[in-house]
Amino acid sequence: MKIAVALSGGVDSSVAAMLLKEQGHELEGMTMSVYREGIIDSSSCGNACYGPDEKDDIETAAELCRNLGIPYHVFDCADEYEEAVLNYFKKEYLNGRTPNPCVRCNHLVKLGVLPEAAATSGLDFDMIATGHYARICRDPDSGRFYLLQAADLSKDQSYFLYRLSQQQLSKLLFPLGKLSKQEVLKIAADAGIAADDYEESQDFIAGDYKQLFRDVSTSGEIADIEGKILGRHSGLWNYTIGQRRGIGISSPEPLYVVRLDSETNRVVVGPKNALSVSTFKVSDIVWMKLTKESGPFEADVRIRSAGKSVPAEISIEEEGRLLSVTAHSTVNAVTPGQSAVFYDGSGAVLCGGIIV
Repeated sequence: MKIAVALSGGVDSSVAAMLLKEQGHELEGMTMSVYREGIIDSSSCGNACYGPDEKDDIETAAELCRNLGIPYHVFDCADEYEEAVLNYFKKEYLNGRTPNPCVRCNHLVKLGVLPEAAATSGLDFDMIATGHYARICRDPDSGRFYLLQAADLSKDQSYFLYRLSQQQLSKLLFPLGKLSKQEVLKIAADAGIAADDYEESQDFIAGDYKQLFRDVSTSGEIADIEGKILGRHSGLWNYTIGQRRGIGISSPEPLYVVRLDSETNRVVVGPKNALSVSTFKVSDIVWMKLTKESGPFEADVRIRSAGKSVPAEISIEEEGRLLSVTAHSTVNAVTPGQSAVFYDGSGAVLCGGIIV
């Protein structure tokens, strides 16, 4: 096949390209350029998706393609990234929600804008491949494509990919889905790739993400759950549900952020038990293995990327636009703006959405 491989300059996407090359496919390497000077501090450092070190990642990817003997292309996606990810990130925080930029980027930019830019440029390819740890299956009965957790559950990235459409899934390959991280590192080492040179873990933004709000000044009150004013905050974006440290107030008992109220511009704090809930709502649903006609179902739900899944009963409301989740046990720090992803017992993604 003719395959366009999305390269980040990291070890995972590099190994994905090497594996596909060994299998005899015709490859084109491509990278999206998203960084634009002036939005964040140009001295910010660190291995991040968005930052001034992007040029180094591009050179690393270019060198890999030279070594593999395949063409390499860089596509400018900065405008689309700023609108779909950076502006969204700021808007969500200012509205008292905690966004997940990786979920947004994968769906709209990395596997949306980038392939479209490649096709528009005249690049000819049948499939797109990335270095994500996940698997793609097709239901033999319904014909629908769905995600399955990676073989290496410690590296599984299906949570970040649940918003992919049926069209996107039908054209995607995840060469690392059946491999463990250790196997990937061994392949890289055997090929002479030093893992230190191909960094894997990436933050969203180089430096502190709060620099995105340096032109915004919206201080407000910190109050307890009964409404008593305890102090002042310097912006809702400095807080997230479940946060204990760095709240900026003293108390004889530990206090946690339990709610961000954008209407009153107030941070609400309370004891740890105030974070525990057993029911919550999820909107903006993406249906994957299931459809909105499936009816009530049971599933394991994950409410954060590194969190454990918990069993729950889910009812479908508003003609599939809203899910009502009742967990079998209490769940801590359910955070509006974050994603809830639903899995069956085999690790298949049934659907997902945004916690409201």
